[in-house]
Amino acid sequence: MNRILKSRTLKTTAIAAAVIGVVGVAQARDQIRIVGSSTVYPFASYVTEEFGAITEYPTPVIESTGSGGGIRLFCNGVGEGTPDISNASRRIKASELERCEENGVNDVTEVKIGSDGIVFAQSSTNEAMDLTLEQLFLAVAAQVPVDGELVDNPYTNWSDIDSELPDREISIYGPPSTSGTRDAFEELAMEVPSEDMEAYGGEGYTDIRSDGVYIDAGENDNLIVQRLSEDTGAFGIFGYSFLVENPNTLIASSINGVEPEVEAISAGDYPIARSLWFYVKNQHADEVPPLYDYVDMFVSETMIGEGGYLMDLGLIPLPEAEREETRRKVEERASLQPSDLQ
Repeated sequence: MNRILKSRTLKTTAIAAAVIGVVGVAQARDQIRIVGSSTVYPFASYVTEEFGAITEYPTPVIESTGSGGGIRLFCNGVGEGTPDISNASRRIKASELERCEENGVNDVTEVKIGSDGIVFAQSSTNEAMDLTLEQLFLAVAAQVPVDGELVDNPYTNWSDIDSELPDREISIYGPPSTSGTRDAFEELAMEVPSEDMEAYGGEGYTDIRSDGVYIDAGENDNLIVQRLSEDTGAFGIFGYSFLVENPNTLIASSINGVEPEVEAISAGDYPIARSLWFYVKNQHADEVPPLYDYVDMFVSETMIGEGGYLMDLGLIPLPEAEREETRRKVEERASLQPSDLQ
C-alpha cells in the first residue's frame, strides 16, 4: 500500500473510531437519575449533594414521585429515559417486581437503609394528644361498627370517638394512594380490631375515609408540614424525619402510650414503624459508571451507621448485623427475586 493510500486509510479508521467513541458517550451518562419516596427523599438528597461535592461526577438528579410512582417509572424498562434507582418507604411488591421483569428489568438489588416511624402530628400550638391505635382507626376508617353494624364513619369531632378527647373537629392531611407512607400507614394502622372483624366481613384492613376528613395533600411531605402551621386544628401523617426537622412547630401524638422516638421505633415498640429502602437497576451499571460509587457511599457507616450523617436527619439506623447484610447484598449485587417477597 502506498503512503498516501495508507495515510487516508489511517485517517478514515481514526474518524470511524472517533464516531464510535461519540456514539458510546451518547449511550452512556455519568449523572445518576433517582425517583421515588418523599420520605426517603431528604436522606437521598443529602447523599446526592455529598456525592456531587466530593467525587468527579455530577450531582445525581432526584425526584420525589412517591414510592408507588417511583417503582412504576423504575419498572418501565431499561435504558435511556428510565431511572437508575427508586427510593421506597415500603418494600416493593411481588407484582411490581414481576412487572419489572416483563419490561426487561430483571436484575434489581434491594437495599434496606434504616427504619422510620410514621407520625401523627399537629401544630405545637396545641396540647399533645395521646391516642390508642383503635381511636386513630376510628378517626380515619371509611366505615366503622356502630351497634354491631357497619356504617359510614359518623365521627366529626375527636370527642365523638371518646369523651376524654378534645371537642375538636377531625381534620387530617395525609399522603395520596401512590405514597409508600400511605401504604405502610394502611397496613399498620388500618387493621380492623379483632372484635370487629366479623362486621367487616372477615377482612383484615379497611379503606381510609373519603368524606373530606382525610385530605390528600400530595407527595411532598413538606407541604403537609406547611399546612399544619396554617391549619392549626388539623393533624398530618408523615415520616419521623419531618418531625425531627421541625421541632419548634410540630408535636406528635403518642400511640398506645408510646412516643415516636428513636429507641421506640428501632425496637419496634412504636406501633406505626416501618423500614426504608431503595432499588438499584444493575443493568444500568455499565452505562452509568458512578452508579455503585453512589450506592456504596449511601450504605457506608458514615451515612447510615450509628452516629452517621443521616441519623441527624431522622434516619433510624438498622442493627449492625442488618447493616452488614445490606452492604453484602450491595457488594454482591444480589438480584432480587419475586419469591424473596412471598
